[in-house]
Amino acid sequence: MNYFANKRVLITGGTSGLGRALAIQLHHMGAKVGILARGQAQLDDMTRQFPGIYALQADVSNKHDIYPAAGSINSELGGLDILFNAASELGPTPLRLLMDSDCEDFEQVLQTNLLGPFRLTKALVPSMLLAENGLVVNISSDAAIHAYPGWGLYSVSKAALDHLTRLFDEELKSSGVRFLAIDPGDMHTPMHLAAVPDADVSELRHPDESARKILSLIASQDFSQIRRSV
Repeated sequence: MNYFANKRVLITGGTSGLGRALAIQLHHMGAKVGILARGQAQLDDMTRQFPGIYALQADVSNKHDIYPAAGSINSELGGLDILFNAASELGPTPLRLLMDSDCEDFEQVLQTNLLGPFRLTKALVPSMLLAENGLVVNISSDAAIHAYPGWGLYSVSKAALDHLTRLFDEELKSSGVRFLAIDPGDMHTPMHLAAVPDADVSELRHPDESARKILSLIASQDFSQIRRSV
């Protein structure tokens, strides 16, 4: 039985990298897929290639976009079963040490990687609570655990996202809504190549592989560990 058939799923950052891979695979599995992204041209490309995917232009770092987007998604999909917070902001490149980083850049990274998922969770989880069922997946990174010089803004935001995930799960674990933070591994994505332009791409995982591993984990319904690597 296909676990994802007819599941109502929203993916932020759904036009690039892991978000795009998740959207395509879930669409092929028969899920009702909605994607959010900033670029209208990329959204249009996704709907041309994959008719049936619902695409909505929105910036998760902009608080004024969140509730209108959540309303549109609930209306179009008839509610939500799974939310993937996959949109991420790296910060300025070339990467800078913390002492060389600007507060304004840190604020932007936090708006996208932490406050965006927080706001979307607050906007979309109430309908899951009414249904007593749902899952929020926050895409994390090994940078949330390890101190990589130059990755400070991104690292701190992902470490905070991990703990936000734990707190939400602890507070709502009796409600039927669960939370996972998943590290998808080092992938061959535009963001990773912006951070490490000289990376050996043969050593990077394709986003399709990470997406398959993530969906397999979710389908197993093993939520015994809140933070997972795939």
